[in-house]
Amino acid sequence: MWNTFFYQPLVNALIFFYQFLGQNLGLAIIGLTVVIRGILTPLTLPSMKSAQKIKDLQPELNKLKEKYGSDKKVFAQKQLEFYKEKGVNPAAGCLPQIVQLIILIALYQAFNQVLQPDGNIIEKLNQVLYPPLQFSPDAVLNSRFLYLDLTKPDVFTIPAIKIATFTFDKLPGLFLIASAVAQFFSSKLMLPAAKASEAGAKLTPPVEDDMAVAMQKQMLYLFPIMTLFIGFTFPSGLVLYWFVFSLFMLIQQLLMNRKANPNA
Repeated sequence: MWNTFFYQPLVNALIFFYQFLGQNLGLAIIGLTVVIRGILTPLTLPSMKSAQKIKDLQPELNKLKEKYGSDKKVFAQKQLEFYKEKGVNPAAGCLPQIVQLIILIALYQAFNQVLQPDGNIIEKLNQVLYPPLQFSPDAVLNSRFLYLDLTKPDVFTIPAIKIATFTFDKLPGLFLIASAVAQFFSSKLMLPAAKASEAGAKLTPPVEDDMAVAMQKQMLYLFPIMTLFIGFTFPSGLVLYWFVFSLFMLIQQLLMNRKANPNA
């Protein structure tokens, strides 16, 4: 089921764009990313609007928490009633995140198992490609894009530098850094919501609230760092996908913030 509905269609879509866009794998990844982002927009926009609405309603939520926060069960019930009254679904962002994760796993599988620099790439590809997209046995896949070999990590090799017990001989490449930066600024746009939650947590005594808010703020910055370090082992084709995807997400957030606060 996984291969039939996720992995194989994504590989075929990638090769379709590769053949359609002049046998350029980098442009194929960008084209596929744009299409995926467009397909996911009907899912992501409601979740982004819901997050913006929750942020706008934070002062009222703070008053509710100040009134009922000493009794967690009562506060939870009142909070659910408040969300229902305002037409807000706090869980609206779950489905888009799950879909994005599934696509990312399927693409990682494609790059990790099919587009390896060693072995017969064409033979492996033809095993999962639909007949109209299959390559001739003597075909060669062009995996170059700008300075990248999209089957290999986006890193620059440098003379070894030893710090304490650690030795560094690689630096992140431009697209890997750009992916982390795009994700950082997306997180930065979410920071006002975290600050609003922090203000609400201070209105009530439970320490758990403060810990949850602190963890939320840390996660805003943790994901870009994780992207940077995990990208050292990912094929740069996947890094290129994540960069374009994050850039589109950042643009959507900027447009939504501007629409919500036209005078900002």
